[in-house]
Amino acid sequence: MLGKTAGGLFWMCRYLERSASNARLIEAGSRMTMTRAAAEDAEWASVLESANVRHLYAERHESIDRAAVIDFLLRDKTNPSSVMSVVEAARNNARMVRVALTREVWEAVNDTWMKLKDALARQVSEKELPNVLELIRQQSAQVRGALHGTMLRNDIFNFCRIGTFLERTDNVARILDVKYYVLLPSVSMVGSTIDNYQWEAILRSAAAERSFAWLNKETGPRAIAEFLILDQRLPRSLAFCYINLARNLGYLEADYGETRPCMAMCHETLGRLTRTDIETILQGGLHEFIQSIVQANNALGLQIEKDYRFYA
Repeated sequence: MLGKTAGGLFWMCRYLERSASNARLIEAGSRMTMTRAAAEDAEWASVLESANVRHLYAERHESIDRAAVIDFLLRDKTNPSSVMSVVEAARNNARMVRVALTREVWEAVNDTWMKLKDALARQVSEKELPNVLELIRQQSAQVRGALHGTMLRNDIFNFCRIGTFLERTDNVARILDVKYYVLLPSVSMVGSTIDNYQWEAILRSAAAERSFAWLNKETGPRAIAEFLILDQRLPRSLAFCYINLARNLGYLEADYGETRPCMAMCHETLGRLTRTDIETILQGGLHEFIQSIVQANNALGLQIEKDYRFYA
């Protein structure tokens, strides 16, 4: 496969995953501010931090404002990670690699772009926001369903899945990292009712609240961090993402008949996620552990692009 085609598939899926992640972050922020209006600025600052765009927001806005943050994350074309920006980028990549996609996948991506372009043509009102966020999630699921239901399990599919799992790892890791350093107002609140509610909001951000409730009778920072980092049954846990990254990279190795440096990098991070426990992570520092995973994940993404010559 040409590197340009592989890169188009990879980034198409990264962008689509990012659009759904932004929708869940906005929903979690809205839920938090309904219960803690006095700390609204801190909550929306944490959403910007989780989306890794606070510095871009600060360049255009003097203060944290709910409506401005939501608009920036949904519609602002100067924000390369806004929902509209990434959906348009995903559609452009899909069009570039259209011959590599089934008709159903292309139509799902194009339909997503058309519907969201219409829904986000103007600033979204508070009344409209829940429906718009639901639409973003539904459209992302529609593309994912078309991909799983119609694509051959070949290198095309593998590059799509690799892009999805790299992006998902980054999203979930950043949400976890922001928890103690931006979202939590005071160390004294760890373990309080407020603290527990914030952790529950993080589960919602990762689309994991119901799965967690099925498996755990009690909530709390330790159990939730363990679930999102180490539980191999959860499709959005860091461990699950890296198990599948290793699997899809392995399929590419088999297809192309050679081992590339990215595989060793992937297995190194996978080992850290599957040969540890939550107590060890917390003793060494949750922030330090998550930061190391984010850095390793970024490095892996760059190495994959290099190994498969995405820009050739």
